[in-house]
Amino acid sequence: MKVIMYMASSLNGMIAKQNDDTSWISKEEWDSYISVIRNAGNVIVGHKTYKQLSKQTSDLNDVKLIVVSHQSLEVSSSNHFVVHSPKEALGFLKDYEEVIVAGGGILNASFLAENLVDEIYLDIEPIAFGSGIPLFRDKDFECKLKLLGQKNISDNEIQLHYAVLK
Repeated sequence: MKVIMYMASSLNGMIAKQNDDTSWISKEEWDSYISVIRNAGNVIVGHKTYKQLSKQTSDLNDVKLIVVSHQSLEVSSSNHFVVHSPKEALGFLKDYEEVIVAGGGILNASFLAENLVDEIYLDIEPIAFGSGIPLFRDKDFECKLKLLGQKNISDNEIQLHYAVLK
């Protein structure tokens, strides 16, 4: 199983504004995000990301979606499940060739701190803002990366693709 982290970020590494606002993310980025998840057939998210996705789209109701949360949470589809750790989430998806990890900052940091990520796709949006939710949060870790490629998502956005060196 290959574990792929897929995230959109501001130029200064924020994945949402302080109030969880992600309205600054472009349609091209959103379409790319949904396409990656649908192609893999699964996604792992944290509880805040799940709440945001539930408000924004029903495109993921038929995807196996795992929410990592220490709190109880009501899910909106029979394909959506709540677990309590990154390893438990991966165990739930053990039959998939690729697993997509798609935020938030605490979940991203947890997966990297436990050395569970093989590749990272980072889509850089052309915006910077002073405070918000960082790409990685509340964990002490370090990981080295190797650039595998980059491409334009639109005239104004770039996607970076990294391998996590283990």
